[in-house]
Amino acid sequence: MLQTDALKKRALKAREKKAALGEDIELEEFEKEEPGEHEELETLEELPEKYKKDVLNVGVEPTGTGRSGTFLQIDQSGVCTNCQSESIELMNMKDALKKHDWLNDYMWKAVAVDTDKYTAETALRESGGYFIRSLPNSKEIFPIQACMFIGGADVAQTVHNIIIADENSELHIITGCTTGSDIQRALHVGVSEFYLKKGAKITFTMVHNWAEQVEVRPRTGVILGDDTTYISNYILTSPVRTIQTYPTAYCQGENSRAVFQSILSGKKDSVLDTGSRTILTGRNSSTEMVTRAVSNDESQIYTRGHLSGQSQEVKGHLECMGLVLSDDSMIYSVPELEGSATNLELSHEAAVGKIAEEEVQYLMSRGLTEDEAASMIVRGFLSMDITGLPPELAAETKKMLDLSLQGM
Repeated sequence: MLQTDALKKRALKAREKKAALGEDIELEEFEKEEPGEHEELETLEELPEKYKKDVLNVGVEPTGTGRSGTFLQIDQSGVCTNCQSESIELMNMKDALKKHDWLNDYMWKAVAVDTDKYTAETALRESGGYFIRSLPNSKEIFPIQACMFIGGADVAQTVHNIIIADENSELHIITGCTTGSDIQRALHVGVSEFYLKKGAKITFTMVHNWAEQVEVRPRTGVILGDDTTYISNYILTSPVRTIQTYPTAYCQGENSRAVFQSILSGKKDSVLDTGSRTILTGRNSSTEMVTRAVSNDESQIYTRGHLSGQSQEVKGHLECMGLVLSDDSMIYSVPELEGSATNLELSHEAAVGKIAEEEVQYLMSRGLTEDEAASMIVRGFLSMDITGLPPELAAETKKMLDLSLQGM
């Protein structure tokens, strides 16, 4: 999906460029399936029963109940796209580029094509992905649901998404990313670019539930105009081989606001390298980044945050709280604050510790076993309030979180 020779040259030059963070992956070890190898579906109810359970586990409703539209990609094939809302455009990226010439002006603006080998690979091959646009002055209560599903062994799934919220519109998206229950090893690279016009709001809730040997490399950029709000909720509570993600919000507009909320549970030998960055250049722009992390077994969790205040009257707060539940696991928190203007407020708070023994003893005195008490404390620790959502979506997000925490 490269529109100019200049972009192609930049991508080709970056094909061997390692990412600044995270474990390097040999892309050649994964199969590069071509689009169109899976049959198209009218609705998710046509999915095999075993796949329905997989997508339900990441908050994707096969019946479409309570959703304004649905997108499903299996491996490299966009197999299902439907939308019931007149205020939202939803289609696969290939069709969107054919319909809207102006869409080329958005490609690779929020995420640089030569960021690393993963963005370059996504650009140079025929990747999947979706285009979502909320029309001006529209407010759709029900969310769009999108699912990135890997059904083939050793597949390299690449995705390029463009999301545009036009002026004074409100858009809600639920994304579930998962693999078939019989899949062990695969690669997922997802490039997502968000553009918020004046007065717009986007809430983006993502649940990951990968197989234990899947490598995951999301790349996300968000550009915010005047009086805009972007809220990102990220949930990962299942094992994964490695994930490295560091979404960046550019609060360029006056009174723009970005919120990142993450819930992480490291299990087995997973390596989770996650975080977020906000560049505050618009006057009176602000950001909050909140992470809850729990490390189990031999997992490693890196939580990163970078706040850069570059204008007057900007505010930002970064918070990471972690529980270490195993002597063989670890949590490494890296907060960064950068101020280059005189009138700004940036702060951070980080704490890593263990479950308080007195809390366990209290719950045991109420009839719980030690394991039951510890489990309840962990679930309560991770179940932070998800802010900024309408009541219907808040209830749905809580349901998704509760589902993710089952068995902990």
